[in-house]
Amino acid sequence: MYILGISAYYHDSAAALLRDGDIVAAAQEERFTRKKHDPGFPNKAIAYCLAEAGIGIDDLDYIAFYDKPFVKFERLLMTYLSVAPQGLRSFYDQMPPWLKEKIFMRTTLRRELGLSDAFKGDILFSTHHLSHAASAFYPSPFEKAAILTIDGVGEWTTTAYGVGDGNKVELLKEINFPHSIGLLYSAFTYFTGFKVNSGEYKLMGLAPYGEPKYVDIIKKELIDLREDGSFRMNMDYFDYCGGLRMTNEKFAQLFGGPRRAPESKITQREMDLARSVQEVTEEAMLLLGKHVHEQTGLNQLVLAGGVALNCVANGRLLREGPFEDIWIQPCAGDGGNALGCALAAWHGMLDNERTPDPLRQKGSYLGPAFSDEDIQAYLDRSEIPYEKLAEGERGPRVASLLASENVVGWFQGRMEFGPRALGGRSILGDPRSREMQSVLNLKIKFRESFRPFAPSVLAERADECFDLRGKDSPYMLLVADVLPERLTELTGEDKHQQGFDKLKVVRSDLPAITHVDNSARIQTVSRDMNAPYHDLITAFYEQTGCPVVINTSFNVRGEPIVCTPEEAYTCFMRTHMDYLCMGSFLLNKADQKPWKDENDWRAEFELD
Repeated sequence: MYILGISAYYHDSAAALLRDGDIVAAAQEERFTRKKHDPGFPNKAIAYCLAEAGIGIDDLDYIAFYDKPFVKFERLLMTYLSVAPQGLRSFYDQMPPWLKEKIFMRTTLRRELGLSDAFKGDILFSTHHLSHAASAFYPSPFEKAAILTIDGVGEWTTTAYGVGDGNKVELLKEINFPHSIGLLYSAFTYFTGFKVNSGEYKLMGLAPYGEPKYVDIIKKELIDLREDGSFRMNMDYFDYCGGLRMTNEKFAQLFGGPRRAPESKITQREMDLARSVQEVTEEAMLLLGKHVHEQTGLNQLVLAGGVALNCVANGRLLREGPFEDIWIQPCAGDGGNALGCALAAWHGMLDNERTPDPLRQKGSYLGPAFSDEDIQAYLDRSEIPYEKLAEGERGPRVASLLASENVVGWFQGRMEFGPRALGGRSILGDPRSREMQSVLNLKIKFRESFRPFAPSVLAERADECFDLRGKDSPYMLLVADVLPERLTELTGEDKHQQGFDKLKVVRSDLPAITHVDNSARIQTVSRDMNAPYHDLITAFYEQTGCPVVINTSFNVRGEPIVCTPEEAYTCFMRTHMDYLCMGSFLLNKADQKPWKDENDWRAEFELD
């Protein structure tokens, strides 16, 4: 039985395919269209999923949609009906809502999907937060768990909690729009000059440079945060209900002036605002976690929704919260709901059994893969110089390049599903280098110099470097402290640096991945999840005594992560990467022909 899940029309559209409950494929549309956070119908992602299974669209048994989309599309339908005969309009007006829903499912989706009369399956829909909940619980390793979903808004819900048990998911309570932790965070993202639904990572990375001087103002004026984790927002300060902005003039007056213009200088005010809203968000998640634990009595928690990508808050919830363990959907935003609604259909609607499996998400390596034959055909066709590595040579050779402070593009196996590169489409560096953080930001990623880089660490040696409390973090969704014994004792001016001057301070023996608050966003790498990547880090450890490499996503600012060999080569040539390893092929920048538009690269793209 094949079930296709679809998420579309808002942001981060995606598709996912199940075969008898097994996850065959999943991918975001942006990776194929090259339009970051593409909200359009995921035709290319769907085509990939079907091709991965070797089936056609009419071979599907069920198609699941992640949302109740009728409200959005009624406007389109009413536009059509406005020029239709009066009798047809009256007939439509008298239809019950459930029938109108069915009309949408049988018309709009059929047209988008190109379904023919040969399609004998059914079209199902889930609710937005039920899709989030299903995406978090069903792939988790837990037989039974509490569920917490937090995002900006989906339909009318912004926060919900419930219970997953066996093959059932039940949501018990919710908080509704306009009251939203996600939208509060996005309001500060907007006000500090970053792009909503894209710049929230930047705000989180900026927070450690500031002081929490606005926490009391936020809690007094903007949000009433209660002991049970519930909250209400003061809408006098926000414009997202009826306007085109997140915040209004009253919000600006509260914080001493207008929002920062995008791309202008970041001041201490923006740093302090970032730190303050980050602390309020962490407090809200801790209170919610405590309440959900009290209400469910369960010791395991699963998370999804865009706010679940706040890995700093996740780390605090693991360390300070009441739960013994947590699991976070690696594609926690709306893209992951394509997988969630498919799993909700398989288990919840069709009542198929579920056996907990820690590898069910397959490391989130669910996108396209390219064989050595595919890669070599592209390289030969394009007359690109390369060296083919012998079997067993790839890990030691790339490890040696990294140890010499080269920056290496790493293109191996299936592309990741979700916003994090996890060793499938990554750019790698040496974490021991004092210069690597600034080199990667300014010469490779073309992004703000304050943003930290994440470490990938051998899972079996993670506790030698980071305070993960014995837990794994395979999806780079937990922040933890670098262990005290690896930190550098600060003296003199280093102890008192403020703002971006904190970047000048060497804080540990892993300076390139140690953020200014001595933390790191960690990916633990096991051989079960990704053997080639684990072998590479193992070789680096054997050569250097360091079980960690820098891992950042294989893209530049404003672009999605690369999907194909051609995109990887283009990114390699348009940046200052030194080497590119694709499959068994190693490319040296020094051997390549000059890139025709290398000097004009930045002007070609709209940078966020």
